[in-house]
Amino acid sequence: MLSRGPGIVDYALLTGLGAVFGSSFLFTNIAVQTVPPFTVVAARITLAALVLFVVLGLSGKRLPRGSVWGWIFASALFGNAIPFSLISWGQQSVDAGLTAIFMAIMPLTTVVLAHLVTTDEKLNRWTLTGVLFGLLGVCVLMGWAALSQLGGESLPQVAILVGAMCYAVNALITRKLTHLSKWPMSAGLLLAASAFTLPLAFIFESPWQVQASWPSMLAVLALAAGPTALATGLILIIIGRQGASFLSQINFMVPLFGVLFGTVFLQERLPPNAWVALVIILGGVALARRGRQN
Repeated sequence: MLSRGPGIVDYALLTGLGAVFGSSFLFTNIAVQTVPPFTVVAARITLAALVLFVVLGLSGKRLPRGSVWGWIFASALFGNAIPFSLISWGQQSVDAGLTAIFMAIMPLTTVVLAHLVTTDEKLNRWTLTGVLFGLLGVCVLMGWAALSQLGGESLPQVAILVGAMCYAVNALITRKLTHLSKWPMSAGLLLAASAFTLPLAFIFESPWQVQASWPSMLAVLALAAGPTALATGLILIIIGRQGASFLSQINFMVPLFGVLFGTVFLQERLPPNAWVALVIILGGVALARRGRQN
């Protein structure tokens, strides 16, 4: 049952979740220095799945059953396996702060997809303006030279952008899973994601031969514990207290935390166009949010 209105605890939980998600770009940047990207993804998902299975066992609940597993595998593919892999691969050469800004395009992509595949969430003047702002922000962020000569150095940025779009696809897929009990659904999603990512790591990267540094190994553990396992629990708690609409405000926080952590801990110095792009994209998210509330 939802509480009457968000209080300080709710905003503290939301801010904490924003920080946890924002830290994923920092930890990924560190992890991929000595651990191949598919191995990073497989490790973080599998370790987080083990954590959730422990939670599931302690709660006495069981995994979902029946045909719903088709949607669970689809959600695992577009919500975990593909975006985690693309983003980790891209972050081998893209700064954490820039990655966080690219990810801010996700809610705007969701708006466009909802317009195409649903009957009750059509674009209006506010959402359309927000989407156009987002496209402008991406153009400013990547620069005209990169957009006119896609390839080479721009491919990692495109990979991260496609990863953000996969999250948007998953936002629509998860509508088919809202009737499931949250903890069993989350454990099932990570189990399915492991089924996708573990074979990729073993086939293409031979993880048993990886000579990982201690910072990279600790970063992988942090990714599993924080942005994967802990974030799942926080999401369920926030939705239970205030609903999905309140949770959607996280879209403003994640890129800000991502940029902050990259600047403070990795001494990244973003170019002026990145700051301009961040303002434009977040402005687009705000406009789209207003349009969806009307």
